Amino acid sequence: MNYIAVDDEPFALKDLEEALAETAPDSVLQAFSIPSQALAYVRDHSFDAAFLDIELGSINGLVLAKQLKDLCPRAHIIFVTSHEQYALGAIQMHATGYLLKPVTAEALRRELTFAYGETMQRKRVRVQTFGGFDIFVDGHPVPFKRAKSKELLAYLIDRRGASVTAADACAALWGDASIDASKKGYFRIVVKGLREALQAAGIEEILLRSWNSLAILPDRLDCDSYHFLDGDPQAVNRYRHDYLSCYEWAEFRLE
Repeated sequence: MNYIAVDDEPFALKDLEEALAETAPDSVLQAFSIPSQALAYVRDHSFDAAFLDIELGSINGLVLAKQLKDLCPRAHIIFVTSHEQYALGAIQMHATGYLLKPVTAEALRRELTFAYGETMQRKRVRVQTFGGFDIFVDGHPVPFKRAKSKELLAYLIDRRGASVTAADACAALWGDASIDASKKGYFRIVVKGLREALQAAGIEEILLRSWNSLAILPDRLDCDSYHFLDGDPQAVNRYRHDYLSCYEWAEFRLE
């Protein structure tokens, strides 16, 4: 998970950083004391949640929250403040959470569990389809022993949950839907390589297998092209006509 924090009190940022390190040690936190720096960062980087003080001097935290939500509508906003009287404003902003200073690990864990539920217990799976293809688990790329196994995963992600038969996959990966005995054997090896790569990364559950068909479970993925198709302004802004540019079959999807 990627988080940002904005607070003009250095000790408050330190408290939050320590609480987050205890609660979610694999997370990444970018801390800012100046709101404009946080906004500049978010224009070029995605984030899952923002921890915001409300009294920030140059700008009100409620105003900053609105600006951040405009840039990243799916992000959660959790206010961190010493002032209980701002709770109503936070609720009206549809904030995910409201923490009082000093932040404790227990209180932070409660708010994150409310925001993400069981996803806090699952590994985060991020898929990049713009500017090449890669899949990441907790920020680390998943290695593949076979390039075709990785390409098969890209094709399944392109189908966004629609089932794919062996003939469909062969037509895409080799430009030939006919399947003879040798091609069947090789395709089984490609599928095995895909399963082994996902197993090693601990994310085999994203793959749905049934007789003569494969599919991925799109709700288990944080995928840039899915966000683009859903109208996410940040994903739309990042698109440079480079969707799965390493695979010829993806050219038919560009329209």
